[in-house]
Amino acid sequence: MKSVNIQRTESLLMELVPEALATLGDNRINSLPITGVNCKNGKYDATVYFDGSDFEKKELPGVISALNKANGRLKSYILGSTGWYKCPTFKFVNDTSLKSSMNIEALFKQIEKKSDEE
Repeated sequence: MKSVNIQRTESLLMELVPEALATLGDNRINSLPITGVNCKNGKYDATVYFDGSDFEKKELPGVISALNKANGRLKSYILGSTGWYKCPTFKFVNDTSLKSSMNIEALFKQIEKKSDEE
């Protein structure tokens, strides 16, 4: 069970990280959908999950590299927006749960279609 402060921090980061990314000049990451934030060790580390389904598998390492390079600018933006004295170090991870849920939905549709045919 996460504390209320950690949940509040995660919620605020869910809003601020996309805003910070939008200020960057890299078209690959400035409109990247953020699907979740998971804070660990208080505000010291945060895993940011993004939807990389628009990219091919071979493009994802470049996107993650661009996000890691932008880490300092993201921290500066968030510190300026919140007034915090410390900003988490971000780790970016491609969120594959959306793709999995879409596959599950497609399977349900196939099952429904087969049961309608019988």
